[in-house]
Amino acid sequence: METLSRLNPVLEILQSSPRRIIKLFLVEQLPNTRLKQVFRLARQHNVPVVLVPRKKLDRLQPHHQGLVAWLSPKPYADLKQVLERSPCPFLVVLDSVEDPQNLGAILRSAEGGGVDAVIIPARRAAGLTEAVAAVSAGAWEHIPLCREKNLARTLAWLKEKGLWVVGAEAGAGQLWYEFDYSQPVAIVLGSEGRGLRPIIRRQCDVLLALPLLGKVSSLNVAATAAVFIYEVVRQRGAEGRE
Repeated sequence: METLSRLNPVLEILQSSPRRIIKLFLVEQLPNTRLKQVFRLARQHNVPVVLVPRKKLDRLQPHHQGLVAWLSPKPYADLKQVLERSPCPFLVVLDSVEDPQNLGAILRSAEGGGVDAVIIPARRAAGLTEAVAAVSAGAWEHIPLCREKNLARTLAWLKEKGLWVVGAEAGAGQLWYEFDYSQPVAIVLGSEGRGLRPIIRRQCDVLLALPLLGKVSSLNVAATAAVFIYEVVRQRGAEGRE
């Protein structure tokens, strides 16, 4: 069971996947308009609602925003089904990105940029948490997230399916905009600080870099992801996802 205690993620769940909410606790007297909105949506979707004193909410979840929602876990997407649905797949693959703030920001950019799915490893990586939900600004409910046990094997399989595997690598000889993204592509980004693991780097068809003209040696992985994602959008045209 998952727990959310922030207004925006709970509102997003109510609007997109209300059946995931097992029970919703709201502070009694509903002291502001947004909590009243949550209450109305919950009743509209037949979500079980309990009005409780603030002290009880404090015991359930410290630092709440006037509510606590108990949810069934969000199911991870099936990668094969993702590929079947897309005529020209566009994937983002995260190699051991452990910071939930970065994962949330990447999900937000990916959803906005029309990415078909984000792939994460099953171990040593951030998963879906309340922090991820908050930073993603609702994107976590809309973009498919695939969790794979063996990332290197998954990349090899994607290549067999006709995707180009593109690694983001500081110091690579080719720049990010010099690749043709009109073809099926999976963009691979490494972990904070360490970059791509050697076993993942070897699976990449090409390594691409962002130029760094200042004194810092690298960009935040979420910033790097946004640059690559919107280069794909630029090259493919900004028609939007159907």
